[in-house]
Amino acid sequence: MRRLLTRTTALLATTVALLCTSAAPALAEADPPAPVEKCRYTDKRLKELSGLASDGKRWYAMADGGSRLQVLVLTPDCKVERTITNATDPFDVEDLARAADGTLWLADTGDNAKKRDNIALHALSPNGKATLYRLTYPDGPHDAEALLLDRKGTPYIVTKEPFAAAGIYRPGKALTAPGPTALEKVGTIRIPTTSTPGGPVGGIGSVLVTGGAVNQDGTMAALRTYTDALLFPAPDGDLAEALKRDPVRIPLPNESQGEAIAFEPDGTLLSGSEEMDPIRAVPGAVKFASGNAPAPAQKSETKAPNGTGNQAAGQPTEEGGTGGTSWGAILLAGVGAAAVVFLVSRTRKAKR
Repeated sequence: MRRLLTRTTALLATTVALLCTSAAPALAEADPPAPVEKCRYTDKRLKELSGLASDGKRWYAMADGGSRLQVLVLTPDCKVERTITNATDPFDVEDLARAADGTLWLADTGDNAKKRDNIALHALSPNGKATLYRLTYPDGPHDAEALLLDRKGTPYIVTKEPFAAAGIYRPGKALTAPGPTALEKVGTIRIPTTSTPGGPVGGIGSVLVTGGAVNQDGTMAALRTYTDALLFPAPDGDLAEALKRDPVRIPLPNESQGEAIAFEPDGTLLSGSEEMDPIRAVPGAVKFASGNAPAPAQKSETKAPNGTGNQAAGQPTEEGGTGGTSWGAILLAGVGAAAVVFLVSRTRKAKR
């Protein structure tokens, strides 16, 4: 989706981001690998590319919104090989993950207006059969664009928050179809602003979670913003624990609206953007993140306000804390941030 901002609005977005965030996660001592262009796709069904997955031989790509479930299967030169579809009409699909058995999980979690009573996951088989799983948040509606699938097949949803900590949710029990199944909040993560160029909303775009991925063996998770990828080593496969730690940042500069991210089985990170930008690759991303991850912080006895204690290591708690973030400044900036989000949403194509 194309989003247009005036100079004044862009300046406001950057100012709000600076007010609302502390210093950015430091880059590793070694320079992170830079993204390189892999190929350009031309199929206009992917103009709003939002979800991406890989099995090492094929890529699975999905655009957000739409009136049916649809995943395009691409060869690594961006040619469309086939299409997997199902007539189910989703509300707003935003991300994609591929399970070990080949099932494609589509995150029907978009909610710009924050008015949905429930969200959904769609399990789409390679032959186009779909199963619907409705989910409910424990604390009211959220907009979310990131789905993580751990090695056991447990889905994690990470919300998109313009001036608050992103919430991390997973089902409190086994999924049932059609549900709903209640989600539980297992943590929060605050992403500080960076100076990486790109995205549709200036500096604030570097703190908004727009996509997620987990590598093939479940030992590395990635969250992306419009401008950067944040990699979280999970050697034991525990994503809730991994997301508490300080991540390794890999810049993904100059994407128009970066929302898609995936891992190749060899540890390459794939990145995609709306507006028909090229799909890019960061070779050796998993190896780099594994070798440059910060040492785990000492566990704090301080619990997060929701009682879980799953606050990202080194980041402020909801009530203030480390990192120098002033919640007074955030409250003062709230009106400005809300204005930015409103202007952005006004220019976005209406969701179904």
